Amino acid sequence: MIIPKSVEILEVCPRDGFQNVKDFIATEDKIAIVERLIDANFKRIELGSFVSPKAIPQMADTKEVVAAAKQYAVDQDIKFVALVPNARGVESAIAAGVDQITYVISASESHNKANVNRTVAESMEQYEALIKEYKGDIDFRLGLATTFGCPFGDEVKIERIQEMCKWAFDLGTVEILMADTVGLGNPKKVSEVMRTLVNEFGPEKFVMHLHDTRGLALANTLAAMQYGITKFESATGGLGGCPFAPGASGNAATEDLYYMLSEMGIETNIEIEKVYEAIQLIKDKVNTTIVSHLAPLYKGNVCKDM
Repeated sequence: MIIPKSVEILEVCPRDGFQNVKDFIATEDKIAIVERLIDANFKRIELGSFVSPKAIPQMADTKEVVAAAKQYAVDQDIKFVALVPNARGVESAIAAGVDQITYVISASESHNKANVNRTVAESMEQYEALIKEYKGDIDFRLGLATTFGCPFGDEVKIERIQEMCKWAFDLGTVEILMADTVGLGNPKKVSEVMRTLVNEFGPEKFVMHLHDTRGLALANTLAAMQYGITKFESATGGLGGCPFAPGASGNAATEDLYYMLSEMGIETNIEIEKVYEAIQLIKDKVNTTIVSHLAPLYKGNVCKDM
């Protein structure tokens, strides 16, 4: 087994974790949770999305959350990320002072239409125009959705994924998120896809975004690590899910991922006590369910045996 010396955990709870929560989370509560995540020493946090409030009402205050996070983390070595769906989103993210943006295109035609109401070709055309206009102002990340399976049954061929990756990197995309949007991936599938992509492009430009819908996120993490991948997105509390993908549930839980990596001797630099402080705030302030394995075991400074 290949065991890297260190792994970067990118925290996505404030965006992916909260976007499916129906009851609006008070802005001050979001900010308090984000501050605990900043204290936990993540080097990158996805704070929200610059999207129409009609589409995702929970993200209506992303501008305010970004402003508060930037003020709280002034002079700290941390990058803030936001998801954008269109040109207006890019402009809003730049105006807010976000460091990196994620633009999502699905490898599946059916999911792309459900997610952003465009064909894949139309999304690619818009992304190309946006990155050519704005890449000097902000880093572009491509979120490549449904790379390990489509909820609508589309076959996602590795050749299509390769072509989309080459196209994105040629445009100047800084990294590509390989998103298992509804947790259809398995270690064999992840190995096949990542072996092919790493052989062509190298491991350093890929980030894994693995949902735990079927309980395989950590197994898929291990599979990706075997090909040199060392960047993984996760959500505190195991929150998350795509509003436009049937059956989508939470991401790999940050605390579960941290536990596995730390027990394997892999450095993350995360202050896990602060993550659990964020979880307690989520329990107190957010009408949602914590779904991770480790959170129920946590008592003070230790996880008690069951």
